[in-house]
Amino acid sequence: MSKLRKVSIIILTLNKWEYTRRCLESLLLPPFRPLELILIDNGSTDGTVERLKEFASTAKAQGIEVSLRFNEVNVGAVTGRNQGLEMLSGKFVCFLDNDIVVRSLSWLSRMLEELDAHPEIGAICPKLIFPFEPFNIQYAGLVISPNGRADYIGRGKSRSEPEFNIRRELQATISACMIMPVDVVSKVGPLDEEFNPVQFEDIDYSYRIRELGKKVVYLPEVEMYHFENVTTNIIRPGMGLKKATIVNGLKFKKKWRHVFSKEDGPDDSDMNWEELPKVPLSEIGELKTMP
Repeated sequence: MSKLRKVSIIILTLNKWEYTRRCLESLLLPPFRPLELILIDNGSTDGTVERLKEFASTAKAQGIEVSLRFNEVNVGAVTGRNQGLEMLSGKFVCFLDNDIVVRSLSWLSRMLEELDAHPEIGAICPKLIFPFEPFNIQYAGLVISPNGRADYIGRGKSRSEPEFNIRRELQATISACMIMPVDVVSKVGPLDEEFNPVQFEDIDYSYRIRELGKKVVYLPEVEMYHFENVTTNIIRPGMGLKKATIVNGLKFKKKWRHVFSKEDGPDDSDMNWEELPKVPLSEIGELKTMP
């Protein structure tokens, strides 16, 4: 495969090694090459750094390029990903959370085929499903209300329901698994560090991509497992997930109200974030893959 098809995957880590291990080991399964993994650690204290070094040797032996960066402290997800953007050498870049596990082995090939067939696409995301039975949807795209409230499409619903298996253009996507051509990223620039440490930086980035005249698209035939709120549950002292969501949500609304207020997003009354049952990692066995 030509170097022109190389994909650079940027993954942040901060402790939680057992989740990261599942993520990284799943990336060894697909035959897609050339592939570059850019692993940025934000100050782990649980042995993650040593294990990342060990994994790098394993991945390189399988023909995967690996670049490592170890921050002494948690510089924030936004800054960490920007560091990754400065290190990449691929023609496509993927933001991937360290609590994602590959389900569709052909995920990269399928998403690149979609980008090739539709040059108007600036970012593409797959269907994310919970990693436990009955493997319902965790995420099938994002919607923004005219008031600026964000909600996941299909959360908690059956992955087989027809309405969540239609390719669609989105207002925005989250960055748990988000692939973009590097030439688009070069035009958009780095993530806005005003959204540090995390929350809404990816939604802001989606709107910046769309501002270029590009589209953000959901591709349902590609599925990935996602352990919800494992990555973003680790925030800086004094800045919990709820506070970060509120603070950065207000920044997003101020910046993009002139756009989302005129879009055909759902009413706030139609949005209901249901607290779904969680399954401990220790109770989750081997996760099956599909072509």
